[in-house]
Amino acid sequence: MKTIRERIFNIIQIGKRTDFLSTSFDIFIVIMIFLNLFATLFSTFDESASYEGIIGVIEWVTIIIFTIEYVLRLWTADFLYPADKRVTSAFKFAFSFYGIIDLLTILPFYLPFFFPSGIVAFRMLRVIRIFRLFKINSTYDAFNVITDVLKDKKNQLLSSMSLILIMMVASSLFMYSLEHEAQPDQFSNAFSGIWWATSTLLTVGYGDIYPVTIGGRIMAIVISFLGVGMVAIPTGIISAGFVEQYTKLKRLESLGEENELRYVTSTLKHGHSYIGKKISDVVLPPDLLLAAIIRGNEVIVPEKDVEYHEKDVLILGSKRYKNSKDIEIKELLIKGEHPWIGKKISNLDISRLDIIVMIYRNGKSVIPTGSTVINADDTVIVYSKRPG
Repeated sequence: MKTIRERIFNIIQIGKRTDFLSTSFDIFIVIMIFLNLFATLFSTFDESASYEGIIGVIEWVTIIIFTIEYVLRLWTADFLYPADKRVTSAFKFAFSFYGIIDLLTILPFYLPFFFPSGIVAFRMLRVIRIFRLFKINSTYDAFNVITDVLKDKKNQLLSSMSLILIMMVASSLFMYSLEHEAQPDQFSNAFSGIWWATSTLLTVGYGDIYPVTIGGRIMAIVISFLGVGMVAIPTGIISAGFVEQYTKLKRLESLGEENELRYVTSTLKHGHSYIGKKISDVVLPPDLLLAAIIRGNEVIVPEKDVEYHEKDVLILGSKRYKNSKDIEIKELLIKGEHPWIGKKISNLDISRLDIIVMIYRNGKSVIPTGSTVINADDTVIVYSKRPG
């Protein structure tokens, strides 16, 4: 049963390109999300009355699929949080960001059965399901960079937002004192100018509330200039974060002491004794190390359950190899203050074109997974494929 649950977990997680079922599941879920969103949007048109039965079927089918997926994720949550017990890991997933999104995706469909009077309010929650698309896109660098920048710059962003809020309150107080007598209906109390201050500081300026006194207009000019600067602060912080993040991704070589790794390549031709066997079943010569497998246009990380196929290109041992695809393998020695120390491989700031295929640790070779933690004095073997 554990093997079955683990296989189900691997399928419903973000798919590897080498795992057909997992990749197919991701594509299938995306199609279901779009179908569900289409049904929700189309149902708002008057013309949808003629297709009410079809829309109902689409909603029923997609919600049942989302429900099954949510239950499976709870059932296999202990593989997502291997350090916790099954019940604890299920609770941890249920209250995680994506766990809450998954629940809110299906909850609006079932709540009207128990609370019929709130059906309109519950239908409004359906828009939340669009956030499920970020689960599929979370494997791409563009989305990872965005979240990494927001995490790294959260303190600066909170400081700038606090400054903007202070400016809004101060502007509201100033305008109240200057405009209350001239416009008691518009600026009736200290907080009535918040709407004006918000639209002015954020450079929107709807014009529904505006000052009429000389002092109020002068203050409005000052606040408008300050608003441009206030908006520019978080924009500049995020822009600088993007530059820093992409600089990190493009300077992998500067993160450690780089040594040229010597290795050779070998192609498994028809009839080779390795073909059809798992990596764990083949004993390589003591001086050779299987660093990666090139299968067509794919890079296969040599995990123990991977099988050798005919025409596989094995990257073994150690002579610098470079072909028309601009492939290279390098060693990175992780020293005392290296930023990778203590981090899981899945959390490292490296490009998707760089794959950690092996770790030398205390004289032994470690086959890494996403949860493997980098230690000091590790020698990390990195496979790089550069475009062009």
